[in-house]
Amino acid sequence: MPPRRLTGVVLVGGESRRFGSPKPHARFRGETLAERAWRVLGEACDERLAVGKRGELELPFDVVDDGVELRAPLVGVVAGLRTAAHEVCVFLPVDAPLVTPSILRTLGEACREGARPATTPAPCAFAKRALAQLEARLRGDDLSLAGALRAVDTVVVDGLEEGLLVDTDHPDELARLERSPT
Repeated sequence: MPPRRLTGVVLVGGESRRFGSPKPHARFRGETLAERAWRVLGEACDERLAVGKRGELELPFDVVDDGVELRAPLVGVVAGLRTAAHEVCVFLPVDAPLVTPSILRTLGEACREGARPATTPAPCAFAKRALAQLEARLRGDDLSLAGALRAVDTVVVDGLEEGLLVDTDHPDELARLERSPT
């Protein structure tokens, strides 16, 4: 069977409060986090989207406006699924600079309604058939990716290189990753 066609979505709508400046503009190994995520999605997926608040950040690609004032990764997931050309989307937070195309493809191939690594809710994959359930969650109190993944038929993917799944919530964490040999 041929590989599944995937839409890759970089989530750029966070507030970056703990980081202190917009994470998409932070530099890592010669490129911004946004450029890096966009490149990795291009290597892994047949279509790429960036989802966030249109006009909020100057980025080297268009941003699909998530359409609400609310800020939560689930908002970006719903907007990405609504916009995607393909049935399955992989979602990459902009602040996860070590995630590889292979990890994203593995999550996309494993997805029924959802797929995630064993130790973290993101990066992750969702299928359009889960969209109604995810939209309903936007009206609730739990807007977390972990909660959304528990609410749908999610495959937990073991064997991913866990050290590559880290996200960076502070510039010091990003600097440590920059110095690491990974």
